[in-house]
Parts: sequence; structure tokens; C-alpha cells
Amino acid sequence: MNVNLPFANERVAVVSITKHGIALAGRVVAAIPGARLFAPEKFRAEAEAAAPGAASCYTGKTGDQIPALFAGFDGIVAIVSLGAVVRLIAPHLKDKEQDPGIVVLDEGGRYAIPMLSGHLGGANALAGVLAAALGAQPVLTTASDARETLAVDLLGRELGWTFDASHDEIVRASAAVVNDEPVALVQEAGSRDWWARHANGRSGPLPANLKRFERLEDVDPERFGAVLWISDRELPAGWAERLAGRRVIYRPPQEAA
Repeated sequence: MNVNLPFANERVAVVSITKHGIALAGRVVAAIPGARLFAPEKFRAEAEAAAPGAASCYTGKTGDQIPALFAGFDGIVAIVSLGAVVRLIAPHLKDKEQDPGIVVLDEGGRYAIPMLSGHLGGANALAGVLAAALGAQPVLTTASDARETLAVDLLGRELGWTFDASHDEIVRASAAVVNDEPVALVQEAGSRDWWARHANGRSGPLPANLKRFERLEDVDPERFGAVLWISDRELPAGWAERLAGRRVIYRPPQEAA
């Protein structure tokens, strides 16, 4: 059973390199059934006791395991110091569309820190799961999560929506949202409860700088820093130019006939 993660539990690796960390790793694996524990060979007995049937032990350096962990898992929980994780993963980073979501846990299980791919990679969501399971404090540093506003690149993900936008358009729209610029949000299709089901949880009202519209044709793009368009139709003639560089298009799945 998946525990509200954007990837299967079996795609989560838990890495620990100390005896006390391995005990905490066992609690993580218990909270995310299907996750797998990775630990040094010298701690095999502790690892197998902490995560029966879900422990893998390696010889050699932890850094040598990173390529296989990046290739085999979408989420990584590292019970290792933050600085050490930075040094371990630095040579292997590509981009946020490909890198796994990585969360660092301290050995006391007090803080869950998403340090890589917080949004698209799912690290923020993974930190939320760990916080609930362990009683930890999630340390979210992405602006949209810190301010509990809209995360442009996650809108509708739980509902199966996809989005069409360039990297620069996502950056521009995200900046407009978090900097309180006027943003047009046009919904012509899809479920209307996307805010309540938004990634990482949003319980307050829609941000005041988002103005809702029912039809794209009702929007004057020049008045807005970005236009978020939720629709199942193609852009009307002339609108590609009017929205150039400032639009994100969301496509809800087609309803069954």
C-alpha cells in the first residue's frame, strides 16, 4: 500500500551508516512498507534486525552506492549528516526532472529535511510522511511550501493532471505566485477540489493574488504576471503569442464516456 507518496513505496531507499541510525531506519521502513534499508556490511546484524527481509548491506564506500541508488529509487531517506549527503551526491546530480527526492533525517528522528527535488522529485511529500510517522518536524525551504501558497509545478498532480510549460515559464509563474504578483487562474475543465487535495496539504483560502476565471477569453494577459490555464481545448487563435513566456497549461485526464 502506498502512503501518499508520488512514487511507489518500493521506490524508497533508506540509507544509514551508524548503529543508532540503523535503528531509526527500521522505523522508517516500518512506516513505508516496501522501502529498503541500505547499510554497511559491518552492521549487517543490526540492519537485518531493524528491517527483517528488507535490508541490503554493502562493502566499500557509501559514495560508491550512489549511482545504483539514483538509478533504482525515486526517493531516498538518508540518516546521514546533511553536509556529508551534499558531498556524496554532488557528482551525480543532473536536474530536478531526473534526480530523486532526497530527505535527510537526523539520528534522533527530530527533523526531516528535504534537500533535493522537493517538488517534482517528491522530497517534500516524503518528508511529510516521515514527519507524521516519526513525530519529526519537516523543514521545508521551498518558498511555496514555507508560505503555504500554490506550487505551480504540482497543481493537480494528485488528480492525474499533466502540465505543458517550458522550464522558464514554470520559473516565471512560480516567481509570480510567491512574490504576490497578480496571477490569472482559468479553470475550464477538471475537478474543482484541487486546492484541498493540493500536494503537501493546503488548508487555508486560495492566495489573494490568484484571480479565478471561467474562460481564457475573459483574461487580459497584460494585467497578470502569469496565466495558469486548466483546460482540455487547444489555445484559441492568437493566444500563443499573447501568453508567450507567461503561461502554464494544465491538462486534466479525459473523463470516461
